[in-house]
Amino acid sequence: MRVEELVKRGFLKRIKPDKRMVEHELKEAEYDLEKAKISYQEGDFKWSTIKAYYTMFHAGRAILFSRGFKDRRHFAVGMFLEELAKRGEIKFSLVDSFRAGMSAREDADYGGIYFEDVALQTLQMAEEFVEEVKKILFKK
Repeated sequence: MRVEELVKRGFLKRIKPDKRMVEHELKEAEYDLEKAKISYQEGDFKWSTIKAYYTMFHAGRAILFSRGFKDRRHFAVGMFLEELAKRGEIKFSLVDSFRAGMSAREDADYGGIYFEDVALQTLQMAEEFVEEVKKILFKK
């Protein structure tokens, strides 16, 4: 689904690019990443998986805010990232990681299905996701 279709359907809203919100979302991503790591170390693989996904969600939202959009549904963040990947503005691996994280979070949160190896993989994807988003936003 193209960005204009997401806006038309109300899944995304146009806003002014907002540096303050970009910074806020990155702080949220860093917070969630730290909590995901702690949860993993404590053997709480469900919570680690959930927080790792939210790490990617908040980092993805930072990209939206930097481009003048606000999401109204989680899946819209993934769709927006997919459009950026199709345009060559970001790597498709970010889209894949976001979707895998969302799926793992839904399994853990709604289905009670979570495993140590999935938690670790989701955590690793989240770490890489944040680093890549920072490169995109700050042109490192």
